[in-house]
Amino acid sequence: MNLLEWIRITVTARAACWLALLATSSLSFADEPEWKVGLKQVKITPERPVPMAGYAARTRPFEAVEADLHAKALALQDAQGQRAVLVTSDLSGFPAAVAEAICEKIAEQTGLKRQQILLTASHTHAGPALGLKPASDEAEALRTVEYTRRLIELVADVAIEALAELRPARLSLGEGVAPFAMNRREFRKGGVVLGVNPRGLVDRSVPVLRIDGPDDVPRAVLFGAAVHNTTLGGDNYRVCGDYAGFAQAYVEEQHPAVAAMFLLGCAGDANPYPRGTMGDARKHGETLGREVCRVLEGKLRTIGGPLSIAFERVALPLEPAPPREELERRAAGKTRFAPFTAKQMLAALDKGESLPTEYECPFTVWQFGDDLTVVGLPGEVVVDYLKLIERAIGPNQLWVVAYANDVFGYLPSARVLEEGGYETRGLYHGGIGYFAPSAQEVVVEHVRELARRAGRRLDRARSQ
Repeated sequence: MNLLEWIRITVTARAACWLALLATSSLSFADEPEWKVGLKQVKITPERPVPMAGYAARTRPFEAVEADLHAKALALQDAQGQRAVLVTSDLSGFPAAVAEAICEKIAEQTGLKRQQILLTASHTHAGPALGLKPASDEAEALRTVEYTRRLIELVADVAIEALAELRPARLSLGEGVAPFAMNRREFRKGGVVLGVNPRGLVDRSVPVLRIDGPDDVPRAVLFGAAVHNTTLGGDNYRVCGDYAGFAQAYVEEQHPAVAAMFLLGCAGDANPYPRGTMGDARKHGETLGREVCRVLEGKLRTIGGPLSIAFERVALPLEPAPPREELERRAAGKTRFAPFTAKQMLAALDKGESLPTEYECPFTVWQFGDDLTVVGLPGEVVVDYLKLIERAIGPNQLWVVAYANDVFGYLPSARVLEEGGYETRGLYHGGIGYFAPSAQEVVVEHVRELARRAGRRLDRARSQ
């Protein structure tokens, strides 16, 4: 072998090695997770007895803690650097004033915009009431304000901390079933009452989002159900997260390294069945937790990016104020309308105040590539809206989350408003009035537009 031939063979061999190395490096780079996730949680159990949320008939603060309450934050960043943070909580709901105070602090500390923050609540009726203005001078009312101010700090801080600890992650999605969901709009001769309606529409789906580290070991799981957290009734004075709290605890017991986070769906007219005892709440929690664990171990669908977010505050029309005589009939419980709101309207008129004609609500859509659309709806949303949104933007790759960003009261459909019943009671936080039937069309139109702006392929989705 002469010198020139030896040089040619050596250079060729070294070039082949470099090409192999580059190929390996490219493969490794391609396998890197495209998401980064940060996770944090904080205990939010009140340290002193405060009034409880959910049942107006309660006459005293909570008496004991059955299980601690938590707020949990999941921070996301896609490959392009788009960031967002989702907060779940064992609370009845965030009124607008409380939610905005939390978001302002997060934005100041992190640079996030309002649209990049999604606050949700499990709507447990076994947690504390919230409020920034005391309802009276009594010590209990003052403690509610004190707790709420502290809660704002805790929730904002847990979101800020999650955003500071982003680590590579993979996302995948599956779905299970919640068998204990029951429509609660029972039809009787006198009208619609809170009861049991086995033939009524409910959403029994359980979406499950698994979050793994680069080693494919699960770090967190987000899961949902569309069932009111009302297994426990107004005679309960023990703090807990109801079935959703017990479900999260079950998942974390089975997977000690995993943070379990719960998102409530369109549960406005669905209750757990059966209900009434702490044993029922624990049983439903275990049922849901087992189903989540089963889905976690099954075949899941990869969720890719990028993350695109559309957010808008939408003015929903309220019913024009009826004549005073009609309001008095409603306040006396002589119509299909809930008396609570009529009494508020009469009180405002007696003070010489004009009644509002609309209520502004925050709506959001988070789009994960072509793989998943998360719709965040405010208020206690009835199940009709799930079907309406499915028709508007397609039923697949869709997760509808309610009780998000502002819980002002019920968001009834036009059908529910026509039929009457408890879900027509109107606003109980942040405003006065009953929603008009035309609010349904406004909601659906704006969700469709937000989905389009966020990048959901509407034509393809509707054909699936």
